[in-house]
Amino acid sequence: MERVTPLIEAHGLAVGHRGKALIAGIELRLDAGRVLCLLGPNGAGKTTLFRTLLGLIPPIAGEIALDGRPLARLTRARIARHLAHVPQALATPFAFSALDIVLMGAAAGLGPFDRPGKAEAERAMAALDTLGIADLAHSEVTRLSGGQRQLVLIARALAQDAGAIVMDEPTASLDFANRIRVGRAVRGLARAGIGVILSSHDPNQAAALGDDALLMNRHGVIACGPVDETMTAGNLTRLYGIRVRREQGSDGRLRFS
Repeated sequence: MERVTPLIEAHGLAVGHRGKALIAGIELRLDAGRVLCLLGPNGAGKTTLFRTLLGLIPPIAGEIALDGRPLARLTRARIARHLAHVPQALATPFAFSALDIVLMGAAAGLGPFDRPGKAEAERAMAALDTLGIADLAHSEVTRLSGGQRQLVLIARALAQDAGAIVMDEPTASLDFANRIRVGRAVRGLARAGIGVILSSHDPNQAAALGDDALLMNRHGVIACGPVDETMTAGNLTRLYGIRVRREQGSDGRLRFS
């Protein structure tokens, strides 16, 4: 059987700053159409890992490949073709329209002196439409709700036309309704064949959205693999340092308390 090339793969990875590893021994794999949830307390290195996967800081040790190509050999433009990023929140003092923001993603693969054209504009509008927010295209992002702004950021990543998307706590500051909207958007991306890595502080959210989970704290990686296998009560108790109970509802979903 032919081996499918992962969208993102890391082996023996250590990440940190100024030559000092914050966490080491990371092994991960993201395939098309799957959601990998990164769980861990503050200070565990989740954001540092994301910055390393995005090529913004070099790894302390180990290897990263995007679509089978070593990350260290790829230009910023090449990385943008493989991997998009959704930050925790949209921070801009300017009154860009939602379409302007999404167009930035559609234009990510262009050269420094190229201007986005009709093809990029159509891709941006298609991304907004896919997420059900095409009616916000000409709205100023500074006037949108937190949930709407987060959906705009996801649309920007979608318009980038990358195979994988990294999301750094995409629902951290959202209310319940908007957490649901963003969660549905994440699963919609997976159904469309896009691979997603997202970080979360909520095991229940990870169980609801994730196909796979990577559990890490300041002492290292606790487990990585399918949600059913890695998100055990014992592993989560080790992860958070408190007793965690695991239950399975009548709908088959895992729940933790």
